[in-house]
Amino acid sequence: MTRIEAVFFDIGETLVSEGEIYFRWADWLGVPRHTFLATLGAVAATGGSSLELFTRFRPDFDLETEERRRAAAGVPNGFGPADLYDDARACLTALRAQGLFVGAAGNQPAAAAEQFATLGLDVDVVGISALWGVEKPAAEFFARCVAAAARPPAAILYVGDRIDNDVRPALSCGLQVAHLRRGPWGYTMRDDEALARCLFRLDSLAELPALVARHNARATP
Repeated sequence: MTRIEAVFFDIGETLVSEGEIYFRWADWLGVPRHTFLATLGAVAATGGSSLELFTRFRPDFDLETEERRRAAAGVPNGFGPADLYDDARACLTALRAQGLFVGAAGNQPAAAAEQFATLGLDVDVVGISALWGVEKPAAEFFARCVAAAARPPAAILYVGDRIDNDVRPALSCGLQVAHLRRGPWGYTMRDDEALARCLFRLDSLAELPALVARHNARATP
């Protein structure tokens, strides 16, 4: 049993709620919010992407173009402190108190780096896919996490909500994994074999510090 020395967190729907982000997109596209969310669930259940969600309503949807239009119209995009999940800050603080390296790394646009900074979270590193030049589920993304932590892959725990982008690729890269059942993809995606290989299966980040502490107490020094 390998001791956990570093913990990386996905960002969207792990540390940060994307609910208001989706609501604002629904309003921008002129789609009723309940319709937008129902379609999001259907897309998530089949492993689809956010882009697929948008093209369900507007086949010619171009994300960069729409983001520029929103900026010009003064319509906010992205996330801020109000979107931080209630259990996130205490979880990270508790893990840091255990002497662990703590990072956040997710598929996010470049603007998310500044948005993440406003959250005031105590982390050692923040990995933004657009700035790293690689995104999940690519193995290179997780290699960047390993390099940043400067620990062996088996000593790193990756925490995320998506089986396709988080669980499977992190396991394939030799990291330990905690699946968080949260958000559309966390609840709708199914892969019992992959989930069985997770070190932890969480319903809340509040559970994680105690689980890591117990694991490390039993692990090989």
